[in-house]
Amino acid sequence: MRAFTPLAVLPIFLSLFASRSLSIDNFRQAFPIIEPDPGHTKLRLSREGLEAIEQITTPIAAVAVIGPYRSGKSFLLNQLLSLSCYEGFGVGHMRDTKTKGIWVWGSPVEVDINGVKTSVFYLDTEGFESVGRSNVYDDRIFALATVMSSVLIYNLPETIREADISRLSFAVELAEEFYGRVKGQDVAFEPAKLLWLIQRDFLQGKSVKEMVDEALRPVPNPNDDKNIDQVNRIRESLAVMGDNSTAFSLPQPHLQRTKLCDMKDDELEPIYVKRRDQLIAVVSSIIRPKIVQGKTLNGKDFVSFLEQILEALNKGEIPSTGSLVEVFNKGILERCLKLYNGHMAVLSFPTMERSLQQTHEDAKSASLVAFDEQHFGRHHAKRSAEQLMEEIEKVYKNFVLTNEYQSSKLCEALYTSCEEKMDQLQILRLPSMAKFNAGFNLCNRSFEHNCVGPSKTNYEMRMVKMLGKSKSLFIKEYNQRLFNWLVAFSLVMVMVGRFILKFILLEMGAWILFIFLETYTRLFWSSESLYYNPLWHAVVKTWETVVYSPVLDLDRWAIPLVVIAGILLLYWRCCGRRKHGFSWMLPVRGNQKDERRSE
Repeated sequence: MRAFTPLAVLPIFLSLFASRSLSIDNFRQAFPIIEPDPGHTKLRLSREGLEAIEQITTPIAAVAVIGPYRSGKSFLLNQLLSLSCYEGFGVGHMRDTKTKGIWVWGSPVEVDINGVKTSVFYLDTEGFESVGRSNVYDDRIFALATVMSSVLIYNLPETIREADISRLSFAVELAEEFYGRVKGQDVAFEPAKLLWLIQRDFLQGKSVKEMVDEALRPVPNPNDDKNIDQVNRIRESLAVMGDNSTAFSLPQPHLQRTKLCDMKDDELEPIYVKRRDQLIAVVSSIIRPKIVQGKTLNGKDFVSFLEQILEALNKGEIPSTGSLVEVFNKGILERCLKLYNGHMAVLSFPTMERSLQQTHEDAKSASLVAFDEQHFGRHHAKRSAEQLMEEIEKVYKNFVLTNEYQSSKLCEALYTSCEEKMDQLQILRLPSMAKFNAGFNLCNRSFEHNCVGPSKTNYEMRMVKMLGKSKSLFIKEYNQRLFNWLVAFSLVMVMVGRFILKFILLEMGAWILFIFLETYTRLFWSSESLYYNPLWHAVVKTWETVVYSPVLDLDRWAIPLVVIAGILLLYWRCCGRRKHGFSWMLPVRGNQKDERRSE
């Protein structure tokens, strides 16, 4: 990408912003976007500066300058924007820090990056190590600038110190968490380009690049000193920034530093002016639009992104990459949990345990795959993954409890229905083993088919005991009840044959059956042994055929049939004989009387 000159594009922005109807009249000034609270422990948004950013609809890139206080950050930004101290970022010459929080120059520089028009904002940050502030506050400023920026200029006066290396390790940890993805996959959060800038460079011999490489080189530790080990671990972690960093130096612009704001380029050191223009070209060449989860950010997206970061940084007493990652992963975690619930929603309860378990495993796998594709970070994201697993297990336990309750409720209803059915079969008016077995099998099949879920095993045991007990009780009383019914039936047939039909053969047959049941069976058979006698089996088979079949259930229709038979018999007795007459193949009692009278 070719270098750009800020002065050449500023008229474009004057006309662009002049055409907008906004609450801020003049955007050609610096605005605070992040301010410290009164105690300088937490940060808060400043809506005035954010309003300038929210108007941008094109992709955004941010160039942030960080470094110790009183190191010339604001002056550097004015130089990059070709602005004087009086119209650009405020430059102070007192010993206390001038910039509080993070400020943005309201008019972005529009550049063409690979055919995409991009709005570049320049950010000035409050310096580190100012008196009266905690390291926690410095770390928040540092972390915020690191995550927000597309180009991070680490502004250092004169040389690189050990404290600078340690502080930068925090940015590297952010890089590992947010940017550390397997090669070939979409990056969730593209890292800022790191530019090491040494100002007031007066050292001879080594280049700034050599100085940076030497500062990051592991320190020999033959005695296994723990402090040196810690230093070397920091240096090793910084190796991940090797392909993403640039080193640059600027000489002293002028010996009279307090008068820099009043000097023009022809009054500054020529070598400084030359190197400054080279720095502008370097910054221009490494600017890229800010990308989060594969998507470039416009103004509103950038502000929303900034709000998320600030929430993370203010979340705990001490900011950490873990707190940042947790906030960014919070929304992803909720979406993955919703995905899990969506997979589980296909189940209808109660269901088989293995079906519930399999659906749970499939839903969990889908949620974890979605989390792996979207989450931020590698190390601290593990905690978010564990939290997702914990939430999934909690939801799964609720599904398990629901399944157990619904299974118990259904199986209890089926068990109760079967129990009532068995009780009804025990009190049949006409005892029928066929009908009992049909009801028994129907109840058993219904329970086996409809009772599902974790309660089935327990209720199956109860069903086996209940059905076995019912069948045993029915069989125990069956022979005696059938015997009593046959005795009653023989007496009824005697009465019918003698007084109603007056059919002597029917009466005789009924008497024979009655005498057989009351004498022979009592002399030679017990009621229990009847069940094993072949002759009795023939009697039982005949009874069962008459009493119950798939076509006719005599137990249900006995009373209606008796009523119908009684009505027909009454009609026959009163009207049928006189009208139609009759003849019997065998003699009956009425015919014998009529014959004697005729003689």
